[in-house]
Amino acid sequence: MKVRFTDVFSYVPTLEPRVSIKFKPTGGPKRDGVYTVKRECGERAVASGKAVAVAEEPVLDAPPAAPSEPE
Repeated sequence: MKVRFTDVFSYVPTLEPRVSIKFKPTGGPKRDGVYTVKRECGERAVASGKAVAVAEEPVLDAPPAAPSEPE
């Protein structure tokens, strides 16, 4: 899930509560607050009002396979 954080958000995974990940609105690969996160994290952040969902970019289909030669 892709989200843009609008405020600092600390995520603690359900299955690994000893870990805490902090997301910042000025972070991410392009420093625009956009991250690709686990769905659980994204849903919690959006529900808390600290992030907004970002539309996923369409994935291009693989080119067609080369025709196989007759045997």
